[in-house]
Amino acid sequence: MAKTTTIGPFHPFLLEPFKLDLKVDNGIIKEVRVEVGFTHRGIEELMQRNIYRGNLFIAERVCGICSTVHGTVYCETVEKIFEIEIPERAKFIRTVVLELERLRSHYLNLGLIFHAVGFEKGFEKSLQGREEVMDLIEMMSGNRVNPSISTIGGVRWDISEMVAKKILNTLPQLKKSAETLLNFLNNEDVLKGTEDIGFLSKEDALKFGALGPVARGSGWKRDIRWNEPYEVYKELGFECVIEENGDVLSRTKVRAKENLESIRLIEKALKEIPEGEIKVEMPEPKEGEHLGRIEAPRGELVYFIKSDGTNIPSRVKLRAPSFNNLRALSEMLRSEKEKYARQIIESMDPCLSCTDR
Repeated sequence: MAKTTTIGPFHPFLLEPFKLDLKVDNGIIKEVRVEVGFTHRGIEELMQRNIYRGNLFIAERVCGICSTVHGTVYCETVEKIFEIEIPERAKFIRTVVLELERLRSHYLNLGLIFHAVGFEKGFEKSLQGREEVMDLIEMMSGNRVNPSISTIGGVRWDISEMVAKKILNTLPQLKKSAETLLNFLNNEDVLKGTEDIGFLSKEDALKFGALGPVARGSGWKRDIRWNEPYEVYKELGFECVIEENGDVLSRTKVRAKENLESIRLIEKALKEIPEGEIKVEMPEPKEGEHLGRIEAPRGELVYFIKSDGTNIPSRVKLRAPSFNNLRALSEMLRSEKEKYARQIIESMDPCLSCTDR
């Protein structure tokens, strides 16, 4: 007999509020209805009433998990409009912090996947690794959640030789942790709860515009760091990680392998970082518009900004990757067993603060 199971908007395993109505028949999910908007804060309207520098504070608080990504893509978009070329050293510093933030995000998602399948050892190891990353972020910026590293024209904080050395000395430990988490994905309990579950074909990933690890877990080589390199990803030789099977395990493997790539990028960036200035002055505002894109931990984050020549933008529009991935989530859940709903949702790694804004 068919029934409707409602998950959310507030639920113990949902980090943020959204609502899923699952129509279930004999334990199989037949239909999915997604409802969002519970954390809407009018971010775009606020940005259209504030000066460019003040908007950076707002952008960084769209989301706590990917604060640096929002701040950096906002800065990059404004810099394109105002024709600002930031110093090379600033590009390296931005890249280091962006990859530290990706590690922080991926470690959290891996922990949630392990928790969803009841593998507590993996959950504890993931959260331990995340704490180590957050300690590095705090050491660099003084903040664990909002590093506030990017500013229009470069970066606020430099990386001292002492801090760079401490980060480099911590990276081998982080690499060992990341390799352990990747090996945990071969655990029998993990495989039973992730393999061949929540399937999303490459065709459906393309059809519904899936982004980030959701797309790459279905074999779609889509990553702005690879397709349209920014900062110093091209110079560092970024390698795009993909998996072909399109299930929960594949999406989780993408994040686990990306941890290793992030660690490699951070190490290379710190060893090759040039000397020099870390920011330039912001010029007078000018008319123009630009569409900025950057690879957030969950996929392509887009900012559109239009300037009318004043110190306040006339239009700000942003689109977060979870907006696209929520449509793909419906396909992942459909025809699956109801008992697997949690790990399928976690494998999408939804971020509702970004989506609702």
